[in-house]
Amino acid sequence: MTPRFDLIGIVTSDMAASLAFYRRLGLDLPAEADSLPHVEAAVGGVRIAWDTEETVRSFEPDWTAPPRGMSRIGMAFLCDSPAEVDKVYAELTDAGHEGHKAPWDAFWGQRYAVVLDPDGNSVDLFAPNPS
Repeated sequence: MTPRFDLIGIVTSDMAASLAFYRRLGLDLPAEADSLPHVEAAVGGVRIAWDTEETVRSFEPDWTAPPRGMSRIGMAFLCDSPAEVDKVYAELTDAGHEGHKAPWDAFWGQRYAVVLDPDGNSVDLFAPNPS
């Protein structure tokens, strides 16, 4: 099956401030989310997620925040299985696209991989990992 566009991810240095901004744009985000390291909301059939810088560094220790005004937003594609994450990652890297992070079993229960599009934007591939 083909991966499905599923999520837009935002890396934030201040979760409460970021969520307050998006609340002003009409997103229904609970106040208790302000202190969480990861927050998700369904918006028009796609999820939007926020991660703190610390959360990103928990699985990518060398990550550094880009300069203000540069992108902190990435896209994620849901795959049907952990095997499909591996397959799609291999197909993309075999086609010459840069692999940023090879498939791994993430501590949050997903098979995960990251490739870069031709402009260097992060594109995540993921699937629930039953193991």
